[in-house]
Amino acid sequence: MSMRFTAKARRGMVALAVVTGLAVGAAACGGGGDDDKKPQSSSSASRTGGSQPDPQEGQSKDPIAELKGPSGLLLQITSAVRDSGGFVTVNGALKNDSGSEAVIPSALSGNETEIMNNGLSLGGATLVDAKSKKRYYVLRDTEGRPLTTTGFSTIKAGESIDVFLQFPAPPASSTDVSFQLPLFPSGVIKISG
Repeated sequence: MSMRFTAKARRGMVALAVVTGLAVGAAACGGGGDDDKKPQSSSSASRTGGSQPDPQEGQSKDPIAELKGPSGLLLQITSAVRDSGGFVTVNGALKNDSGSEAVIPSALSGNETEIMNNGLSLGGATLVDAKSKKRYYVLRDTEGRPLTTTGFSTIKAGESIDVFLQFPAPPASSTDVSFQLPLFPSGVIKISG
């Protein structure tokens, strides 16, 4: 069964998802629980536009998937965490394993005009749930900006940047999904939480 939504319905769903996520995030931040254990990285906030999730949250040290892309780029996915707001946040690092500066290909943003109008990002990524036969696209805010790391165009040789991507959550019974990013091979990742 194929589901198609009008642009207005899709924007409404994204707006509802963002509002729900903000409410859950506000409730989590106000409790004074485990959030105090991890310091915020100011360089991470400046690279991702400020109010994005901390890419280090829920990360383990060992990647759950490594995907080799063009120009020596290596995407190491360290976690995929399901949260109570109906999202999956994928965290990792985009590294430049080459000996020279790597220019980030615009193809990583995908080919949707709304996302491309917001600059370079990882907005072209998708999660594919073979079990339920569905593809999940990176979420967007009410302005059409992808809920993923943005604002980078190059990575110096040997350096890496922390990245995150948020998707609608597949059903709880689906824990293994395929992560796909243009120009990179796909990789199976396990959703926790």
